[in-house]
Amino acid sequence: MRARNLAVVLGEIRDAGPLTRAALAERTGLTKTTVSKLVSDLLDAGVVAENGAVRDGERGRPGVAVRLSGHRVATLGLEINVDYLAVCVVDLTLSVRLRRTKAAGNRDSRPERILAELRSLAESALMEAEAAGLRVAGAALAVPGPVEHGLLRNAPHLGWRDVRVTDLLDLPLEAAGPEARNFQAGNSEAAGFEAVGFEAVGFEAGNFEADNEANLAALGELWFGSGARDFLYVSGEIGIGAGLVVDGSVFRGTYGLAGELGHVVVAPDGPACRCGGRGCLEVYAGQDALLGEVGSIPELVARLEAGDPAALGACDTAGRALGLALTSAVHLLDPGMVVLGGVFAPLFPWLEGPARETLSARLGQMRRTPPRLAVSAIGADAAILGAAGLVIQRVFADPARALGL
Repeated sequence: MRARNLAVVLGEIRDAGPLTRAALAERTGLTKTTVSKLVSDLLDAGVVAENGAVRDGERGRPGVAVRLSGHRVATLGLEINVDYLAVCVVDLTLSVRLRRTKAAGNRDSRPERILAELRSLAESALMEAEAAGLRVAGAALAVPGPVEHGLLRNAPHLGWRDVRVTDLLDLPLEAAGPEARNFQAGNSEAAGFEAVGFEAVGFEAGNFEADNEANLAALGELWFGSGARDFLYVSGEIGIGAGLVVDGSVFRGTYGLAGELGHVVVAPDGPACRCGGRGCLEVYAGQDALLGEVGSIPELVARLEAGDPAALGACDTAGRALGLALTSAVHLLDPGMVVLGGVFAPLFPWLEGPARETLSARLGQMRRTPPRLAVSAIGADAAILGAAGLVIQRVFADPARALGL
């Protein structure tokens, strides 16, 4: 009961704060004595702070406002992409406290080597967070492939199959006591993921999860971006994934494998894809197809702005292929909005037109209204922010367990 009440009070402070203790009692239906004790526990944990006098009504003395604090508790987001590794630390107010990216050639790589490099990057970030007075409550990892119960099933561009990334990223748990170990085992079993300990470099009773980068990017857009609660997020990288957000939750499918938009066939007789099929969206609109002989996305944008015919043609082809794939998604899912993220975000001005034109032509034949196309509000940071945000949601859902209260 106490754990539930802690979550209720912290949730009210997050959603409606700053609030006085009297206002919290009124909103939650808990007694003032109970609220006062719960707030004291949250203050001790550093997740809330009190400051400033506010008046709850017209009568009585002003109360002290309780607000969410980002000064002591944070979470860690990690990402493995084909050409980079990234980490970020985000506090409970959703403020990014640090972000580090390392260019890396991860194609057809050995998982042990890449995860060792990521672990080094994570350790550095955790030590910086600790030096800033932050307690990192947990971490989540975004990977470019479908994840089932903590197992990365297939990441074709990495060359990985059936890799349990959480095991290979494991850090020593020597500093953790029995409570931390029990929490990790219990929490990971509930979520279907393996536990990983970071206590030796700053975690306290933390948990670790792994998920597909498109799912986490969709959640990043939900929590850090537009705020819309229903949309289809399309992540454009070397591969193309999608995350469907319905009423504020991401739909993962029965085995966590939903959203493989990149392997929707747009041309049955088209070029071979790394998945083993032919004519997949990815071979027309993935990063490799868009770049061609161009070295980087910024260089491609510069060429597009200069009116380069080859660059414009690549985006036109990609946009029309994207429109075809989205037509199938609209028929199946009926989203009101499609958000284009990843490398599609900086290329949106050149992709939107052909994609919208194709969608309108195809759906118009059935008198269906096309969904609104929108650009991601957070661009390339969506997946790593979603990873950190996933753990933040765990803290709010059960602060007693996540923080050892």
